[in-house]
Amino acid sequence: MPAAFLPDRSMVRISGAEAQHFLHNLITTDMVALPAGEAWPGALLTPQGKILFDFLIWRDGDAFLLDTAATQRADLIKRLSMYKLRAAVTIAADGEDGATVSWGAHMDLEGLADARFAAAGIDVRRRPGRHGEHPAAGYDALRIAGGIAESGRDFALQDAFPHDVMLDLTHGLSFRKGCYVGQEVVSRMQHRGTARRRVVMVSAEQSLPVESTPLMAGGKVIGALGTVAGTRGLAIVRTDRAAEAMAAELPITAEDLRVSLSLAGWTGLTFAPSPEEA
Repeated sequence: MPAAFLPDRSMVRISGAEAQHFLHNLITTDMVALPAGEAWPGALLTPQGKILFDFLIWRDGDAFLLDTAATQRADLIKRLSMYKLRAAVTIAADGEDGATVSWGAHMDLEGLADARFAAAGIDVRRRPGRHGEHPAAGYDALRIAGGIAESGRDFALQDAFPHDVMLDLTHGLSFRKGCYVGQEVVSRMQHRGTARRRVVMVSAEQSLPVESTPLMAGGKVIGALGTVAGTRGLAIVRTDRAAEAMAAELPITAEDLRVSLSLAGWTGLTFAPSPEEA
């Protein structure tokens, strides 16, 4: 059973009589629809619709746990507390640091089903804390295979829209509930079909260069590498620019290394030029 302990994760507990209502009106995730036993992705956005904080969230009895990057936790608690006002909600750091994920044959079925991987057809379970002495090796390769991006490695906070990182396809972005911070911008992107950046898988015949290396086509930057594991990696790219390069048979490169780009099949997305250029 492959597994990995992720020491750079921390938990935030949201509890109280109004916890669900509070979160439902603030973050991108549909808290009413969130089922027990599943961890759904979510984000707190800027008013301009970009991701200010990202996390996984699940039900823990009558409360909710947010699994976020350890470097984000203190600021996330502070920002959530700004919106609390007089709501019957308690916001606090929770439990030990780190999270354990498991997948593959004979997987430990305890823990929460990670909805990001479920969308990709991969069963991954997640639990807070350390459960066994498992190194993190293999988890990056699993994310690359599934096209699952994470902040800090694949995109910078305040620099990506939810569509860029597939939150619209992994239960992380609701278009059915009422207003939340940044909702107007992301709803407009959805209805007008103006999302141009997406997570792609990158492959090459030699080892890819380091994270943040620009991807170039025809002398233009079309994206940048994120997580890299040998000859495969992730990147967030302008899919319309990638489509133009492919149509013109222009090489796409990372530090002079020719690379190939592909969109994860589970997304149903394709490389296509922008409507005004089609």
